Amino acid sequence: MQILTVLFFSVVGIQLLYLIVFLVTFSRRRDSKNVSGVPVSVIVVAHDEEQNLKTLVPELLAQDYPNFEVIVVNDRSNDGTYDFLLEETKKDSRLRMVNVENVPAHVNGKKFGITLGIRAASHEWILLTDADCRPAAKTWIAGMSSQFTDSTKFVLGFSPYQRGAGFLNLFIRFESLITVIQYFSYAWLRNPYMGVGRNLAYRKSLFLEKKGFNQFLNVTGGDDDLFVNQHAGGSNTLVAFTPETQVHSIPKTTLSGFFNQKVRHLSVGKRYRLKHRILLGVFTLTWILAWFTGISLLIVNVTQWWLAAAPLALRAILLMLLINTLVKKARLPFPLWAVPFLDFLYSIYYISTGLVALLTKKIRWRN
Repeated sequence: MQILTVLFFSVVGIQLLYLIVFLVTFSRRRDSKNVSGVPVSVIVVAHDEEQNLKTLVPELLAQDYPNFEVIVVNDRSNDGTYDFLLEETKKDSRLRMVNVENVPAHVNGKKFGITLGIRAASHEWILLTDADCRPAAKTWIAGMSSQFTDSTKFVLGFSPYQRGAGFLNLFIRFESLITVIQYFSYAWLRNPYMGVGRNLAYRKSLFLEKKGFNQFLNVTGGDDDLFVNQHAGGSNTLVAFTPETQVHSIPKTTLSGFFNQKVRHLSVGKRYRLKHRILLGVFTLTWILAWFTGISLLIVNVTQWWLAAAPLALRAILLMLLINTLVKKARLPFPLWAVPFLDFLYSIYYISTGLVALLTKKIRWRN
């Protein structure tokens, strides 16, 4: 029991350190406000997304920004995407379509589509999103571009999932909050490791100079986080976190869909830089061990239940404060009462998805 007690207090101590650093970082940070007005190319890669594009394209073209274009890459769609885009491009010169009929062997479809979209872009700054996303405000482009400076090469945005009914939706939103807490905090601490392609900006010249996705063209996923992981640094990366810079994403509605999505995302993490794998791995491992060693200690030492309960309660309070700080700044509704339960389920979820991601060699993606 002595070994179990030492292990429990060690992992909880590490967890508390992480949570305190994240909480302080989120509490202190504010977005800088620069009025750039620089031209922006918004790029969307779409495969069989006609219905989503019918909503997204008008919202993008309605953005309150003086100089931008929207490039939609039609990636081998089988529905009416091509015909819809063809008609819409006739109505507004700011909308352009890049049509993909074939993808080279051993090249990921989405990466190929993004590459063609960037090459076709007229402007230096590229702003990426997905067909199933919706800008939170008409000032989304303006908000993201307010972070563009002469030294900036990456701007990391926030893309929370839309609120819906059911427990799965609640857990998906919780998981996305934990993710953004980590990658925003590390970026603010001048150690960026990822971004999300649903809301991400970088320079066209950087993409071309670094030869785009050449080092991982055949990997499913990673078109956002691997590119950021390889080339972002503390001096060239900023974060956009105000509510108007958000892009809301439509979450998965089935457990299998969500599970497959997360396995794909986690499998890419094996290619992160070593320092990032260590930092993220320690955080996740101690999260899991805090719960399982704590429960084990409660079972074997019932008479002194408070030895395990008190540290777990302190950790839960810090996590709730952290999430409360995040959702208040982001103006997102989230039930804090559910955090302790979601916290425990997250450890189980990460064991299952993490193991599958580590053991799976080939991940499929519809594009």
